[in-house]
Amino acid sequence: METVFSKIIRREIPATIVYEDDLSLAFLDIFPKAPVHVLIIPKKPIESLEHVQEEDLPLIAHLFSVVKKVAAQTGVAESGYRIAINCGKEGGQEVPHLHLHLMGGKQL
Repeated sequence: METVFSKIIRREIPATIVYEDDLSLAFLDIFPKAPVHVLIIPKKPIESLEHVQEEDLPLIAHLFSVVKKVAAQTGVAESGYRIAINCGKEGGQEVPHLHLHLMGGKQL
């Protein structure tokens, strides 16, 4: 499925990228809900948490290791942060590509 995130991965749409490796990409949310608001996505197109397959579990674990790296890089690791994963339309998911919201920099 083609999404805005697919275009960001291919660099067809600009984004402020804060981390990238072979499996994932992390970039600033364009509508931040906190002083630090980073989206962490797998480069593999997985529609939502409901679409994760057993073979994707190492990738999901990798995304959480990226969370720790990005939290340290953005300065919120010690003070604390929130991770949110919206799933489906009624869960608030706006882009049908699995993504983790890392938010911090203030009391949430």
